[in-house]
Amino acid sequence: MSQNLLNELYRIVGEDNVKLDEPMSKHTTFRIGGPASYFVTPMDTEELSQVVVLCKAERVPFFLLGHGSNILVSDKGIGGVVIQLYKNYAKFSIEGNLVKAEAGIMLNKLGQEIRDAGLTGFEFAAGIPGTLGGAVMMNAGAYGGEMKDIVESVSLMDYDGNLIKKSGEEMDFSYRHSIVEDEELIVLGATLKLNPGNIEDITAKMQELALARKTKQPLEFPSAGSTFKRPEGYFAGKLIMDSGLAGYRVGDAEVSEKHCGFVINKGHASAKDVMTLIDDVRNTVYDKFKVELSPEVRFVGE
Repeated sequence: MSQNLLNELYRIVGEDNVKLDEPMSKHTTFRIGGPASYFVTPMDTEELSQVVVLCKAERVPFFLLGHGSNILVSDKGIGGVVIQLYKNYAKFSIEGNLVKAEAGIMLNKLGQEIRDAGLTGFEFAAGIPGTLGGAVMMNAGAYGGEMKDIVESVSLMDYDGNLIKKSGEEMDFSYRHSIVEDEELIVLGATLKLNPGNIEDITAKMQELALARKTKQPLEFPSAGSTFKRPEGYFAGKLIMDSGLAGYRVGDAEVSEKHCGFVINKGHASAKDVMTLIDDVRNTVYDKFKVELSPEVRFVGE
């Protein structure tokens, strides 16, 4: 552990916003993951910039975290600095049909505010259990909508601490992809362009999608959401079910019987359990159908 790094982190964000050997299982929806060497929660863009520049100067790897809803963290944890943009970084404003929001705001919170403002177009995202930053980074989508449909512009930071703005077109959005990882950028926030709508209709649509999620997805167990990307021409969940893998377990990791596209944590699953199960599922599906499943979940850590 570098005392100089620690002292500088304390100076930049304050001792209350730095935790040492913080269990990542507390910060992921899978409830899995070993300790992060340094866990830092900056309050604003200036603090974030200073932390990123410090990490680069000290040659310490860093990882940007939102709500931790689409990642599997190694049992050994994350060496280096985890920077969480979440509750401290969640301001928003609504003017006309434009919504400006910081990366750390939860999509469900933002969805409620957008509904109350009488704007439509965000309903598909309002039930996704993540932050705006993560949704923009991976072009999150559900029920026929994607972030690329509503993102007008994105505020970004590069790894030198420089601020950048890109239009939605410049983000090169595609299925579960944007330029964020390719170009080593950090999402600071986004401007969304929506349409005027009827609050009752918007509420009904959100309730309909929430019910669909509740009835079709294993929301009662920790998971990282949909485990596999949709292979072209197929549905991952159906391929897994038709391979006879519903309920298949490795340790406490299980293919959900409710929705085979989800791997769930039935108790004390380790990252190794989940990784083994994912490999088994991919191999079995390929053997039976010659279809290659790609994980949608991001693997992070040692």
